[in-house]
Amino acid sequence: MTGREPDRPAGAFDPDRPYRRSPSVALRPESFGALVYHFGTRKLSFLKTPELVEVVTGLERHPDVHAAIDAAGVAVAQRPSYLRALAGLAEAGTIERRTEKDEA
Repeated sequence: MTGREPDRPAGAFDPDRPYRRSPSVALRPESFGALVYHFGTRKLSFLKTPELVEVVTGLERHPDVHAAIDAAGVAVAQRPSYLRALAGLAEAGTIERRTEKDEA
């Protein structure tokens, strides 16, 4: 028994786990949110709200994604859309799961 949900594949985005912004990613603050540049893939993308920027930059200070969303003050009604956005950011490599060695 792995403890993960049966419909969530191993390695899939799990908001109950700790994450961080990838070290290969740079953020440039903008009035709408931020530009995101991934040095590994050379892709440019956008964080479309200042709150999403706050969540992404705050991930490493919190024990899980939910706590980072709470700390950013995201309204309860908006949380599902933030979780979808964060899942997409994880898939793109913008954010990544933290491991115990990251904490050391």
